Amino acid sequence: MKRIAIFASGSGSNAERISTYFAENQSVSIEFFLSNNPTAGVIERGRRLGIPTVIFDKKTFSKTDKIVNLLQNQEIDLVILAGFLWLIPENLVKAFPNKIINIHPALLPKYGGKGMWGHFVHEAVVEAGEKESGITIHYVNEHYDEGKVIFQATCELVPTDTPDDVARKVQALEHIHFPVVIESIIAEQ
Repeated sequence: MKRIAIFASGSGSNAERISTYFAENQSVSIEFFLSNNPTAGVIERGRRLGIPTVIFDKKTFSKTDKIVNLLQNQEIDLVILAGFLWLIPENLVKAFPNKIINIHPALLPKYGGKGMWGHFVHEAVVEAGEKESGITIHYVNEHYDEGKVIFQATCELVPTDTPDDVARKVQALEHIHFPVVIESIIAEQ
């Protein structure tokens, strides 16, 4: 049994998609969601799905080992960042080397780094006149969006696309590919 923990800061659509994808898989268990945002939509999604959610603050996350200890005590095999906005602290990266996976709503290395999340990414892509965007699934290190790329998928953009149009196209890619890539990573472990 592979045990997964999912971090999310927002609505939790990817956390829900991953959870429903693995719901019938007897060899994978989504143990809990974790969030830094006490009003995040992922909390309600977790409640509806019967998945507990752990809420924590910046100090607990960045200055203590409480989250690392929680993950280790629950024997978590893989940590998934599904719209989680904080930089992962060194103690967590070291405790789970090549076992923390993030999804980014653009084709890295472009449009990555601190502050480049959600709508900010899509606005930058449109402003630059890009002809395509997409997703990047990557391992996490101590820097925003700099870990080794695992997978990328693209979507075509047209000149009339707004940031909201780009967001819809990118989210469709996320929901299609993220669970499948996670499954392939689990199969390789």
